[in-house]
Amino acid sequence: MQGKRKRLADRPEIILDAAAGVLLKAGARALTIEAVAAEAGLSKGGVLHHYTSKDALISALVARELARLREEIAACEAAIPPGPSQLPKAMVAHVRGHYCADDESSRALLLASLDSSEALKDYRAFVADQLGRLSRIEGPCPGEGSVLFFAILGLFIGRALGFHQLGEAELQPMLAALERIAGRSEA
Repeated sequence: MQGKRKRLADRPEIILDAAAGVLLKAGARALTIEAVAAEAGLSKGGVLHHYTSKDALISALVARELARLREEIAACEAAIPPGPSQLPKAMVAHVRGHYCADDESSRALLLASLDSSEALKDYRAFVADQLGRLSRIEGPCPGEGSVLFFAILGLFIGRALGFHQLGEAELQPMLAALERIAGRSEA
């Protein structure tokens, strides 16, 4: 009985993992309750029990991925000594740790948010919050926090949407430049 209870308790995560899998394999247009149910090995009713609509499913997926992203950035931030450059350096460290990794969850996050106005609103709020946090940290050159943020966002979105896949040789000089900008907020 305990195995069955565990499976029932895990269903929301199983369903969200399946939704991300459908998005990554076939794109946002293929994301249907039926496709997610098939991917998860559940009935359509089993999916609808937890997520009453496709929009609810997408919103939950985006909320989960944004929470994960916030946690990862916070962990990077906690690993850097406090000071004005803590957040900028954490943002660059996060990019360094995740850009070259096969981080498909960021791609699923973008694909999902593009297919739901509510989820897109949540993603935009996350982006606005991160930009606000960085733009308040200005070093000797006003605007550098915002430039840093948009460079990071461009790397994230470009990779997630498949616009580019930079190798280590191309990425390292860019990250070194971003680290220099991040470190200038100490001055």
